[in-house]
Amino acid sequence: MERLNVTLEPEYGEKLRRLAEQRYLQPGTLARALLSEAIDLAELDGARMTAILDAIPGAWDRMDHAMDQVRRGETVPLEELDQHV
Repeated sequence: MERLNVTLEPEYGEKLRRLAEQRYLQPGTLARALLSEAIDLAELDGARMTAILDAIPGAWDRMDHAMDQVRRGETVPLEELDQHV
């Protein structure tokens, strides 16, 4: 099992806490189940995955910024990446 830390917006954190409490589960256990289900569903529907990614606030701005950096040559080759961490 791979460990992953996820930060939720406050309203989703509260909703997760309430749902977990109603089901007598730990929030992390319910979050793992919900995320696994969402991943399975997203894998089957590329259009839905695209819609989810498009809904991430600021994603397009960050992508545009990254592309500007690429055009300016402000990149690190993958084989050198471990040297920059």
